[in-house]
Amino acid sequence: MIKIVQKGNKVLHQKAEEVPIDEIKSVKIKNLVAKMKETLMAINDGVAIAAPQIGSSLKVFIALDDFLKQSPPSISSVRGEKNGKKSAAKISVFINPKITKRSAKKTLVHEGCLSVTGIFGHIKRSDKVTLEAHDENGKKITRGASGLAAQIFQHEVDHLEGKLFTDNAINLEEIK
Repeated sequence: MIKIVQKGNKVLHQKAEEVPIDEIKSVKIKNLVAKMKETLMAINDGVAIAAPQIGSSLKVFIALDDFLKQSPPSISSVRGEKNGKKSAAKISVFINPKITKRSAKKTLVHEGCLSVTGIFGHIKRSDKVTLEAHDENGKKITRGASGLAAQIFQHEVDHLEGKLFTDNAINLEEIK
Protein backbone atom coordinates (compact mmCIF):
# COMPACT_ATOMS: atom_id res chain seq x y z
CA MET A 1 0.00 0.00 0.00
CA ILE A 2 1.17 3.50 -0.83
CA LYS A 3 0.87 6.14 1.87
CA ILE A 4 -1.86 8.74 1.29
CA VAL A 5 -0.46 12.22 0.58
CA GLN A 6 -1.64 14.72 3.20
CA LYS A 7 -2.82 18.35 3.00
CA GLY A 8 0.11 20.70 2.53
CA ASN A 9 1.80 18.56 -0.12
CA LYS A 10 1.99 20.60 -3.34
CA VAL A 11 0.69 17.72 -5.52
CA LEU A 12 -2.73 18.13 -3.85
CA HIS A 13 -2.86 21.84 -4.72
CA GLN A 14 -1.93 21.73 -8.40
CA LYS A 15 -4.04 20.92 -11.41
CA ALA A 16 -3.39 17.33 -12.51
CA GLU A 17 -2.29 16.57 -16.08
CA GLU A 18 -4.49 14.77 -18.59
CA VAL A 19 -3.46 11.28 -19.59
CA PRO A 20 -2.86 11.18 -23.37
CA ILE A 21 -5.49 8.87 -24.90
CA ASP A 22 -2.82 6.66 -26.48
CA GLU A 23 -1.25 6.12 -23.03
CA ILE A 24 -4.38 4.95 -21.21
CA LYS A 25 -3.51 1.28 -21.78
CA SER A 26 0.21 1.81 -21.11
CA VAL A 27 2.13 -0.06 -18.41
CA LYS A 28 2.60 3.25 -16.57
CA ILE A 29 -1.15 3.87 -16.25
CA LYS A 30 -1.94 0.20 -15.53
CA ASN A 31 0.61 0.29 -12.69
CA LEU A 32 -0.82 3.55 -11.36
CA VAL A 33 -4.36 2.14 -11.35
CA ALA A 34 -3.14 -1.08 -9.68
CA LYS A 35 -1.42 0.95 -6.92
CA MET A 36 -4.54 3.06 -6.45
CA LYS A 37 -6.74 -0.05 -6.15
CA GLU A 38 -4.35 -1.67 -3.68
CA THR A 39 -4.27 1.51 -1.60
CA LEU A 40 -8.05 2.02 -1.63
CA MET A 41 -8.70 -1.57 -0.58
CA ALA A 42 -6.18 -1.32 2.27
CA ILE A 43 -7.94 1.71 3.77
CA ASN A 44 -10.85 1.10 6.09
CA ASP A 45 -12.88 4.24 5.49
CA GLY A 46 -12.35 5.40 1.92
CA VAL A 47 -14.75 4.92 -0.99
CA ALA A 48 -12.68 6.63 -3.72
CA ILE A 49 -9.19 7.95 -4.33
CA ALA A 50 -7.60 10.31 -6.87
CA ALA A 51 -4.10 9.88 -8.31
CA PRO A 52 -2.74 13.03 -6.61
CA GLN A 53 -3.57 11.42 -3.26
CA ILE A 54 -0.84 8.86 -3.92
CA GLY A 55 1.56 11.47 -5.31
CA SER A 56 0.81 11.24 -9.05
CA SER A 57 -0.39 14.43 -10.74
CA LEU A 58 -2.50 12.69 -13.39
CA LYS A 59 -6.24 12.99 -14.03
CA VAL A 60 -7.28 9.57 -12.73
CA PHE A 61 -9.61 8.55 -9.93
CA ILE A 62 -11.16 5.28 -8.83
CA ALA A 63 -14.27 4.52 -6.77
CA LEU A 64 -15.88 1.49 -5.20
CA ASP A 65 -18.78 0.58 -7.49
CA ASP A 66 -21.17 -0.15 -4.65
CA PHE A 67 -21.02 3.51 -3.59
CA LEU A 68 -21.92 4.72 -7.07
CA LYS A 69 -25.32 3.00 -6.86
CA GLN A 70 -28.60 4.66 -5.90
CA SER A 71 -28.72 2.89 -2.52
CA PRO A 72 -25.12 2.47 -1.40
CA PRO A 73 -24.32 -0.11 1.29
CA SER A 74 -22.30 0.44 4.43
CA ILE A 75 -18.51 0.46 4.06
CA SER A 76 -18.21 -2.60 6.30
CA SER A 77 -20.45 -4.68 4.04
CA VAL A 78 -18.38 -3.80 0.97
CA ARG A 79 -15.15 -4.44 2.80
CA GLY A 80 -16.47 -7.51 4.57
CA GLU A 81 -14.03 -10.25 5.37
CA LYS A 82 -14.39 -13.76 4.07
CA ASN A 83 -12.17 -16.42 5.58
CA GLY A 84 -10.01 -13.75 7.21
CA LYS A 85 -9.40 -11.86 3.94
CA LYS A 86 -11.00 -8.72 2.59
CA SER A 87 -13.46 -9.58 -0.14
CA ALA A 88 -12.67 -8.21 -3.58
CA ALA A 89 -14.83 -5.20 -4.32
CA LYS A 90 -15.57 -4.01 -7.85
CA ILE A 91 -13.83 -0.71 -8.59
CA SER A 92 -14.55 1.75 -11.41
CA VAL A 93 -11.71 3.68 -13.04
CA PHE A 94 -12.18 7.22 -14.41
CA ILE A 95 -9.42 8.70 -16.58
CA ASN A 96 -9.51 12.37 -17.67
CA PRO A 97 -12.91 12.88 -16.02
CA LYS A 98 -14.91 16.04 -16.63
CA ILE A 99 -18.19 17.05 -15.07
CA THR A 100 -20.22 18.23 -18.06
CA LYS A 101 -23.51 19.00 -16.27
CA ARG A 102 -24.39 20.03 -12.73
CA SER A 103 -27.86 20.52 -11.30
CA ALA A 104 -28.63 24.03 -10.09
CA LYS A 105 -29.98 22.52 -6.88
CA LYS A 106 -27.26 22.07 -4.28
CA THR A 107 -27.30 20.43 -0.88
CA LEU A 108 -25.02 20.93 2.11
CA VAL A 109 -23.36 17.53 2.62
CA HIS A 110 -20.99 16.16 5.25
CA GLU A 111 -17.53 15.20 3.96
CA GLY A 112 -14.15 14.01 5.01
CA CYS A 113 -11.04 13.20 2.98
CA LEU A 114 -8.25 10.66 3.19
CA SER A 115 -5.78 13.52 2.56
CA VAL A 116 -7.16 15.63 5.39
CA THR A 117 -7.14 13.04 8.15
CA GLY A 118 -9.53 13.60 11.03
CA ILE A 119 -11.14 16.77 9.63
CA PHE A 120 -14.80 16.78 8.61
CA GLY A 121 -17.10 19.54 7.47
CA HIS A 122 -20.03 20.55 5.30
CA ILE A 123 -19.80 21.62 1.68
CA LYS A 124 -22.42 22.53 -0.93
CA ARG A 125 -22.53 20.01 -3.77
CA SER A 126 -24.82 19.76 -6.79
CA ASP A 127 -27.49 17.12 -6.26
CA LYS A 128 -26.95 15.68 -9.76
CA VAL A 129 -24.03 15.63 -12.17
CA THR A 130 -23.01 14.09 -15.47
CA LEU A 131 -19.44 12.86 -15.72
CA GLU A 132 -17.55 12.04 -18.91
CA ALA A 133 -14.30 10.07 -18.75
CA HIS A 134 -12.43 7.11 -20.19
CA ASP A 135 -12.28 3.74 -18.47
CA GLU A 136 -9.05 1.79 -18.02
CA ASN A 137 -9.50 0.25 -21.49
CA GLY A 138 -9.72 3.66 -23.16
CA LYS A 139 -13.48 3.44 -23.75
CA LYS A 140 -15.30 6.78 -23.44
CA ILE A 141 -17.97 6.64 -20.76
CA THR A 142 -20.71 8.99 -19.59
CA ARG A 143 -22.28 8.52 -16.16
CA GLY A 144 -25.17 10.40 -14.65
CA ALA A 145 -25.14 10.49 -10.87
CA SER A 146 -27.19 11.75 -7.96
CA GLY A 147 -26.86 11.62 -4.20
CA LEU A 148 -23.68 10.04 -2.85
CA ALA A 149 -22.37 9.15 -6.33
CA ALA A 150 -22.67 12.81 -7.42
CA GLN A 151 -20.89 13.86 -4.23
CA ILE A 152 -18.06 11.36 -4.87
CA PHE A 153 -17.64 12.53 -8.49
CA GLN A 154 -17.44 16.20 -7.43
CA HIS A 155 -15.02 15.48 -4.56
CA GLU A 156 -12.65 13.44 -6.76
CA VAL A 157 -12.75 15.87 -9.71
CA ASP A 158 -11.93 18.65 -7.23
CA HIS A 159 -8.77 16.70 -6.30
CA LEU A 160 -7.78 16.66 -9.98
CA GLU A 161 -8.26 20.43 -10.13
CA GLY A 162 -5.99 20.99 -7.11
CA LYS A 163 -8.82 21.62 -4.65
CA LEU A 164 -9.55 20.01 -1.28
CA PHE A 165 -13.01 19.95 0.26
CA THR A 166 -11.66 22.04 3.15
CA ASP A 167 -11.08 24.94 0.72
CA ASN A 168 -14.85 25.59 0.60
CA ALA A 169 -16.24 23.70 3.59
CA ILE A 170 -17.96 25.22 6.59
CA ASN A 171 -18.30 23.94 10.14
CA LEU A 172 -14.96 22.14 10.01
CA GLU A 173 -14.40 19.88 12.99
CA GLU A 174 -11.52 17.70 14.04
CA ILE A 175 -12.32 14.18 15.17
CA LYS A 176 -9.51 12.27 16.79
